[in-house]
Order: sequence, then structure tokens, then C-alpha cells
Amino acid sequence: QVQLLESGGGLVQAGGSLRLACAASGTISGIWAVEWYRQTPGKQREWVSRLALRTGDTAYADSVKARCTVSREIAGNTVYLQMNNLKLEDTATYYCAGRTPGNPSPTFWGQGTQVTVSS
Repeated sequence: QVQLLESGGGLVQAGGSLRLACAASGTISGIWAVEWYRQTPGKQREWVSRLALRTGDTAYADSVKARCTVSREIAGNTVYLQMNNLKLEDTATYYCAGRTPGNPSPTFWGQGTQVTVSS
């Protein structure tokens, strides 16, 4: 089993930055990628980014591309999502998720961290 714990959310003014963290524990060897999603009330969960753990390959949604960078702590089991030039529409609860081989959707989910962008 894998546990994912997000942190780093908060209240920030538009144009500011936040770095979210996703700390993984448990049997993480089976995870091939960590993804970030976000969700606002009444809307579907939206995929934000992906980091393939073995290759380091990254991918981003068009809505955050060029403003976000996903990375991994070299010596640990933490994945970061650096978000810059935040916009009002980035306000959401952000979740990290662990992908395992053969599954079309994430197997493990964190509980989420709230990001609120104010004008």
C-alpha cells in the first residue's frame, strides 16, 4: 500500500508562486508515475501534470504549461509541483496521485491541499 500526503497549499495573490509537495510512503516501488490533479466544487477533477519516476519525463496540461514545473527530490520520495504566475482560475484543491502499470487511472490518491489565488 502507498500513502500520499500533499502539502504546500495556501492563499496567494495573483501572480505569486507556490510549491506543492507530495510525500510518498509505503511500497512505492510499484508506482511508475506521480500525477497532479486539481478540482473545484461542481467540476470534474482536472489533470495537471505527470512525472515518470524512472525516466524523469514530464507532461503538463495546456492550462499550466510554462507556469508549472514538476520535479522529484533526489534522495527522497517527494514530488514537487512548482507553480508560478498563479491565476485566479488556479484556485482549486490539488491532489497528487500514484500510477501503477496496467491501470488507466491512478491507483493511489492523496487527500489534497487547497490553493486559493486572490486578486
